[in-house]
Amino acid sequence: MPASPRPSTRRSLRSRVSRVGVAVLGSIALACTTALVPGAAAADTVPGVDEVVTSDNLVHLANVPKQGAFASTGAFNSDLAFTGDYAIGGNYNGFTIYDISDPAEPQIVSQVLCQGGQGDVSVSGDLVYFAVDYPRADEDCGSPAVSASDPDAFEGVRIFDISDKADPQYVSAVRTDCGSHTQTLVPGDDGTDYIYVSSYSPSSSFPNCQPPHDKISIIEVPKDDPASAAIAGEPVLFPDGGNHDQPGLLLPTQGCHDITVYPERDIAAGACMGDGVLMDISDPLQPEVIERVQDDNFAFWHSATFTNDGKNVLFTDELGGGGAATCNEEVGPQRGADAIFDVKGKVGTGNEPELDFASYFKLPRHQADTENCVAHNGSLIPVPGKDYFVQSWYQGGVSVIDLNNPRRPKEIAYFERGPLSDTSMVTGGSWSAYYYNGHIYSSDIQKGLDVLQVNDRRLRGAENVTYEEFNPQSQPRYKPGRR
Repeated sequence: MPASPRPSTRRSLRSRVSRVGVAVLGSIALACTTALVPGAAAADTVPGVDEVVTSDNLVHLANVPKQGAFASTGAFNSDLAFTGDYAIGGNYNGFTIYDISDPAEPQIVSQVLCQGGQGDVSVSGDLVYFAVDYPRADEDCGSPAVSASDPDAFEGVRIFDISDKADPQYVSAVRTDCGSHTQTLVPGDDGTDYIYVSSYSPSSSFPNCQPPHDKISIIEVPKDDPASAAIAGEPVLFPDGGNHDQPGLLLPTQGCHDITVYPERDIAAGACMGDGVLMDISDPLQPEVIERVQDDNFAFWHSATFTNDGKNVLFTDELGGGGAATCNEEVGPQRGADAIFDVKGKVGTGNEPELDFASYFKLPRHQADTENCVAHNGSLIPVPGKDYFVQSWYQGGVSVIDLNNPRRPKEIAYFERGPLSDTSMVTGGSWSAYYYNGHIYSSDIQKGLDVLQVNDRRLRGAENVTYEEFNPQSQPRYKPGRR
């Protein structure tokens, strides 16, 4: 587990807001998006319906299809978290616990049916935190869906005890304004967890989700008494308002979409729809925005990942909200992509972090017009002293990216399926792709859990790093032989 955040004095946000200009950076972006891996298909070659293709250095080991109440097209698989020999897979209808002790033959241990939408998950010891972003009549599993205009509607975070993996137990729930689209675990001192809850889309007609909603919610969980979990703070990240005026935004800044914390460095990166921000989280109950950047090329700041040394951060742009075909020649190599920034400075040193643009990366293989494809969730592959990143692209599949030169990122391995349909758009593909203890696990919206193995000498050092627990949005620092 990463070290616990330490209290320290607070610092103020600098008055400037950086803005990346596309015209100035276009030549850099184009240079960063054309490299193909050996054995890769041509950029305009699209696999057939459900056809699996991979680079020569990647093997598709296993697939576990969605089952039972999670098998329908509308029951999207979503995020993943890991503990010991288990993966926790979120779904719009609940979550699944997989035994991954043999990655080539993963097994479903249990499924928890508890509808609520989104299903973002984190795990902490015997506790699972589960995001609920669609209003329900009450906190109970099985409660019917209701309108967000209902003042008694529940959205927020549910807490489960998974000490018995075959029989998880519902513990409690915490209501949060506008629900929980995503949630991020911040380990605290003395057996306490903090959960940063990100949500958005306020409306004056929603009594529990009133504008301007420029905040996040922080839940405090005493791990020895999780039933007493409660809201401990609602810090406003944008007291003067966020980015509302930029042309082409999918949504203006309203709180954040997702937050990735790096507790050992007392820093977090917030992807906040119209803004990318860095936060000082040395006091986890009072995160403070210390740097903010905007990009005329970005439609929706979606997620973030730091490099292991904290000197770079990668933000993703979910152009089209995940439901559009954006990995094609028409959209081009810069939009719906990753933006990589240098992080100058360090929290607590008197030289506060600043963000400087380095490059864009876009999936180099064109996808069909019936495939939703855009940059989405990923994590570092823990090669000590190096930076490699595995990332999901919905129906664009899974890409392994070399980030060691942040100005010239390149794909070194990939996995993808052909479209779910060659005649109409059916939402699907890899929602999340993460490296955990020797393998890549991909949560496919429609196809279930995929297990991948990369056979590449550049990544062998990752075999010396193992985790007992891994929440990708609570980023650990890796070292050789460390757990």
